[in-house]
Amino acid sequence: MSLAKTNARKCAVQALYQWQMTGESLARIEMNFLEEELLKGAQKSYFTEIFYGVPKQLNAIDEALSEFVDRPVEKIDPVERAVLRIAVYELTNRLETPYKVIINEAVNLAKCFGADGSHKYVNGVLDKVGKIKRATEIKAKQGKDKA
Repeated sequence: MSLAKTNARKCAVQALYQWQMTGESLARIEMNFLEEELLKGAQKSYFTEIFYGVPKQLNAIDEALSEFVDRPVEKIDPVERAVLRIAVYELTNRLETPYKVIINEAVNLAKCFGADGSHKYVNGVLDKVGKIKRATEIKAKQGKDKA
């Protein structure tokens, strides 16, 4: 787990939060991040992938979440919503990253940016989503653990 990717995720949470709250164009938000050098220490390509990938796959991401959340996705706290969306994007599209790493990163993002206790909610939801999205990975790991 690289610090540059962790920083990219932190920036993506902030950028997606801004997009969710303002409806500004992705390009304008990205330009602000670049101009203000907010991406220093972040893997820019990873930030860009997540930041543009989440809105592109928003319906599928929100559908995956809606199965396991206790309210409509739009009613989830905007910080938690951004964190959850990033994690579901990664669980779906970044199969080379172990699902536990993705969930751990999301929990840390919720601790960093979310309300007190939001990391528990994020962890609970993503654990359920991860079991569906990464069923093959989990089965393979369980097979290795038994061997």
